[in-house]
Amino acid sequence: MNLPTILDALFPTGHQISINGHVLAGTANTASGSVAVLGTTDAAAIDHEIALFLAQHILATIQAHPRRPVIFLVDTQGQALSRAEELLCLNGSLAHLAACVDLARRLGHVSLSLVTGEAVSGGYLSFGLMADRAYALASAQVRVMDLKAMARVTKIDHAKLQELAVSAPTFAPGADNYQRMGAIEEIWPTPSASLLDSALAALLKAPGSSDRRMQAAQDRTGRLEAARIVDQILAA
Repeated sequence: MNLPTILDALFPTGHQISINGHVLAGTANTASGSVAVLGTTDAAAIDHEIALFLAQHILATIQAHPRRPVIFLVDTQGQALSRAEELLCLNGSLAHLAACVDLARRLGHVSLSLVTGEAVSGGYLSFGLMADRAYALASAQVRVMDLKAMARVTKIDHAKLQELAVSAPTFAPGADNYQRMGAIEEIWPTPSASLLDSALAALLKAPGSSDRRMQAAQDRTGRLEAARIVDQILAA
């Protein structure tokens, strides 16, 4: 499904969103009013330019439209994998982007993200998973690292990781596994204005509500120890 079709399905009452290369930005109408829409398309590799573009538009929204909700549309193959990007400290630009999302939250801008294509590694972590609630289309591909790469990094045999991935979502790619781990709130069968309006209305009804991902992970048996360990640390 191409991006214009997705945008029309999510915002049938109108949108003013510009697509420039691998990035998009603009505003749209929803049942809850105007929202800022930012994101990436065509499996973009998040480099300095894209990270700073997204951060700039978040800051511009904060300044010009206090408390306006922000919708992130995510389609990224991850951070740009080049020596030049790393030497220029891409991690700093990604951290800046994540900090801007957090600043918006602290200043009353609720946010949600929707994975429309791919969502991989640092490209997803820096803004999509920073949103108050994360969603994904059923057709989306979500992963941090494929099992072959994970085997090289962890030194665990690839066959063993394949065996673990059958029962442990932390080792397995896929939007459904990220939902089990609590990272993704819900998987949508298709882009839907009604689903978006419902999710946005729930956020606006309880702005600043606590992050419930760890509890969701426990309830869905995706991560059984995270909530307990954090509670122990906070109580210490």
